[in-house]
Amino acid sequence: MGKVARQRRGRNSRHVVQSKSRPLQVSEPRIQPSVLALVFGVALVVRLIHVWQLEASPFSDLLLGDSAGYDRWAKRIAAGDWVGSEVFYQAPLYPYFLGVIYTLFGETVSIVRICQAVVGASSCVLLAGAGARFFSPRIGMLSGFALALYAPAIFMDATLQKSVLDLLLLSGLLYVLGRLPEASSTTKTLVGAGVLLGALSLTRENALVLVVALVAWFGFEREQWFRRTIVVVAGVLIVLVPVAVRNGVVGGEWHLTTSQFGPNFYIGNHAGADGTYQPLRYGRGDPLFERDDATALAEAALGRELSPARVSQYWVDRALSDISAEPGQWLRLVARKAALTFNAVEVVDTESQYAHADHSFPLVVTGWITHFGVLLPLAIVGMAATLGQRRRLMPLYLMLGMYAVSVIAFYVFARYRYPLVPLVLLFAVAGGDALVQLVRRKIVLSGTPVVLFITVMVSIGANWPLISKPEMRSVSYNNLGTAYRERGNLASAVDLYETSVELTPDYANAHSNLASALSASGMADRAREHYQLAIELDPSVGDVYFNYGNALLAEGRFNDAAEFFERALEDWPNDAEAYNNLGMALGSMNRLREAADAFAEAVRLDPRAVLAHQNLAVMLDALGDRAGALRHRQEAVRLEQGLTSGVR
Repeated sequence: MGKVARQRRGRNSRHVVQSKSRPLQVSEPRIQPSVLALVFGVALVVRLIHVWQLEASPFSDLLLGDSAGYDRWAKRIAAGDWVGSEVFYQAPLYPYFLGVIYTLFGETVSIVRICQAVVGASSCVLLAGAGARFFSPRIGMLSGFALALYAPAIFMDATLQKSVLDLLLLSGLLYVLGRLPEASSTTKTLVGAGVLLGALSLTRENALVLVVALVAWFGFEREQWFRRTIVVVAGVLIVLVPVAVRNGVVGGEWHLTTSQFGPNFYIGNHAGADGTYQPLRYGRGDPLFERDDATALAEAALGRELSPARVSQYWVDRALSDISAEPGQWLRLVARKAALTFNAVEVVDTESQYAHADHSFPLVVTGWITHFGVLLPLAIVGMAATLGQRRRLMPLYLMLGMYAVSVIAFYVFARYRYPLVPLVLLFAVAGGDALVQLVRRKIVLSGTPVVLFITVMVSIGANWPLISKPEMRSVSYNNLGTAYRERGNLASAVDLYETSVELTPDYANAHSNLASALSASGMADRAREHYQLAIELDPSVGDVYFNYGNALLAEGRFNDAAEFFERALEDWPNDAEAYNNLGMALGSMNRLREAADAFAEAVRLDPRAVLAHQNLAVMLDALGDRAGALRHRQEAVRLEQGLTSGVR
């Protein structure tokens, strides 16, 4: 790496960039309040325009995936259920934040987005303050404006996702760490850093790796590293110990944050993984299903009831088994996840920045230039230009590296890698500033050819087309179509599914969903056409056969439906719902014993499946097994009562 040539202004003076005319004076690392107010104002106005335009879009009040799960959780909290009844499966801080907003202002998506716009603008101010202390007031100011106009940040701040708190807490942590050299009380500052890091771990569990980054930094500094470590860890525990106690009291297990580690590790590292999210059961990525699926599949495999910790361990063991069986394949997977982590494209979760940009002027204007494919090459230049300050910037290097590793260890989503943004952005702004100074010939960058070569290679890698933006838009419209269908708005669902297949004609799942919506709308001929297309595009996906089987079941074509359910079960051998629907088809053909066996298998795979218990009771009654029928009927009633009361 090259570095900027510097001169010393005395034995104890700070480093300054060498000027060709006269030495630059180092100012105090603070930004004028009026400038910070301007950063806040720009960020807020841009976000409010985005929120206003979303109100007229199909995304206005429909919540998808995790957003819908957080909404349900927050509504329970606002209704008075502040403690809950199980070990946390998902990070809890954001649902409680959302619950407070619902309690104070009502359960309105628009109000949440406005509140989050204020939070997002505050993150820009905190990052500006952090940049001023780690780099310079000018870099800090530019970093604040850069984050204010960063398209993924504008998008994230308007989604009901914990990303808005991720950035606030991480920017706050960087601000506090930047103040450490000038703090009047090192202990209070480090406790504050620990508290912020603990809170961050309650929105993004893998943020706990940043404790390791800070401990390593203290080790490099060799100044009271043990005491500083103890103080930071104490700050973290101030936040996490009450959560562990709560988990222990209500759930019987002492998890510091959540019990989600095992399923997440498996999703990102099993033999069929591609580096992005794949639900444990195809088509059931909603958090409403994910926890139950992880538990049901693990219990079915081991043949006994499992605690949350045992469920997590089961999935870890499955992943490690796959890794050890094909280590070369796993290393290729890790390389792909690393490439996705630093790629220009924002990997879609349930809704995509690129689909929102179809309805948002701020995203259209900023999205073409403010992305990782621009940030990362500039960050390389910034690291080279500030190499002489590497000791002071060491926490940024360590936090960036450790957090990136923690993302790669699981799987890649836009919102999972999002906490890297403030760290990369600070170096990117420093790099952009250095390029301007180079062009104006105010500084000399040594090792320029090497820096240029590395920057070009990183630029090519970061912008390599690993995943297409149209595909991200297509996935988003497909998911939105499903949300409209669940609301009963079949006409809008059909339109959105058609948009999805227009964007990505080879998207089998969208064809399957379009076919299901057409079938429910009474357009059986068009539905069959899209089912057949879906099967041709991806004959290995059980979801298509399952959906087609449901359509045939509704048409009364029971024999054909049974064949498709059986084909679906070749891909989904542990799917309780497929067995239940197979049983319905068989029962409708008066094949009672086979139907009873299918329902029994559904119950074995998912003991909480109320409908399967009810159907099995009917079959057993028809077969003359009154005792068995009564037992399953009673179990169905018990499960229904538990679901009604919120106990699972």
